[in-house]
Amino acid sequence: LFCFLCFTSCQDTKATPGELTADASFDEEAELAAIMKVIENETACFFARDYDCWKDNWVNEDYAFQAWNNPNGTYDAKVGWSEVDRLVGNYIKENTGTLGGTQGHPNVERLNLRKRFYGNTAAHLTWEQYNSDDEEKFYQISQEVRLMEKVDGQWKIVTVAAFWDYIDKIQAGTFE
Repeated sequence: LFCFLCFTSCQDTKATPGELTADASFDEEAELAAIMKVIENETACFFARDYDCWKDNWVNEDYAFQAWNNPNGTYDAKVGWSEVDRLVGNYIKENTGTLGGTQGHPNVERLNLRKRFYGNTAAHLTWEQYNSDDEEKFYQISQEVRLMEKVDGQWKIVTVAAFWDYIDKIQAGTFE
């Protein structure tokens, strides 16, 4: 079992004068739990190749954004929902099979979560993500960013930025 729980932390910075802040009835803990369900669901839908489910977790507007680096040192960035959907949505639709015999990374651990709420309808999150290989023998680290927006009472993803360390792998059990 790959144990990261002892390293998990959640940090929040304090608001400065003039910044948007949530009203007194805003339950940050409950809202964070709802956001994390959306993030986990979007990941699961992507690896399950469930296009409609994946799409439902996103703000489908022209300000949506997705960026990541590639193993060869290049990067990809898609600006606007039509571009995110064209690339990632088409990838899901065209690659309905499994990845290496599984639906992707069978174990994904998110650690050192940092969050910032801007009022009741916007949040920024960052964390370190550990992504297992198919056999859960090695993990690759990615630094993750999400910008979230509450639309019609539901949290949705506005931005995904994921920067992977494709060279250094961590052996499972290292943190046990």
